[in-house]
Amino acid sequence: MSETLVVMVRAMIGFFTLLIYTRMLGKQQLSQLTYFDYILGITIGSMAAALTTDLSSTAWPHWVGLTAWTAAGLAMQWVTLKWRFASKYIDGEPTVVIMNGKIMEGAMRKLRYRASDLMEQLRVKDVFDIGEVEFAIFETNGTLSVLKKTQFQPVTRGDMSIATHYQGIGTELIYSGVIFDQNLKQVHLDRPWLEAELRKQGVVDSSDVFLAVLDTSGNLYVDTYRDRVESPVDTGDFPGPY
Repeated sequence: MSETLVVMVRAMIGFFTLLIYTRMLGKQQLSQLTYFDYILGITIGSMAAALTTDLSSTAWPHWVGLTAWTAAGLAMQWVTLKWRFASKYIDGEPTVVIMNGKIMEGAMRKLRYRASDLMEQLRVKDVFDIGEVEFAIFETNGTLSVLKKTQFQPVTRGDMSIATHYQGIGTELIYSGVIFDQNLKQVHLDRPWLEAELRKQGVVDSSDVFLAVLDTSGNLYVDTYRDRVESPVDTGDFPGPY
């Protein structure tokens, strides 16, 4: 029983320490990671796990190690931010693997990047014909950025001189049945207006609403908990229990 209690206490210490340190490291740890960020994240996570379950030693050395690695990560972020030369060798640089429609074999060899890997990542970008590609750049986080040749690029409204209207981010007014009065005030509306709009869509009680979002054009999107979908689409390829 005492051992269980110790593990629970150490787990809480590790959890909140990891929460604080990951917040300190910033959203970079949540985005597409560079190799260094990947290794740093795994190491910090492993130390937090050891802090929780390794009862053969005290928690202090594990916590110190966790703190030291986090400090090193913060230091590397500062160095790469202030010193471009260091960033080049720590994070690497984007590498052009297709230039003017030609595959750069030398660059791919240096990256140990196979043609099959290139084709796979092109397909992820909805490019199934390599002849459509003008430039392809292998980014430091392992993703591939693709610029198609002009004749294969989609036509935009600007190309056709079609007038466009501003489309910003919608404002959440209800989430999980809870009305956000602060957001209503932000868009200069009130509860009576919201309740009237809900009644127009057949919703009597706001607690029945899972999500309600007001777009910049003044249209209210409402999703209720009891959606009436007569024939839901099943993406599975065989009938089964899940």
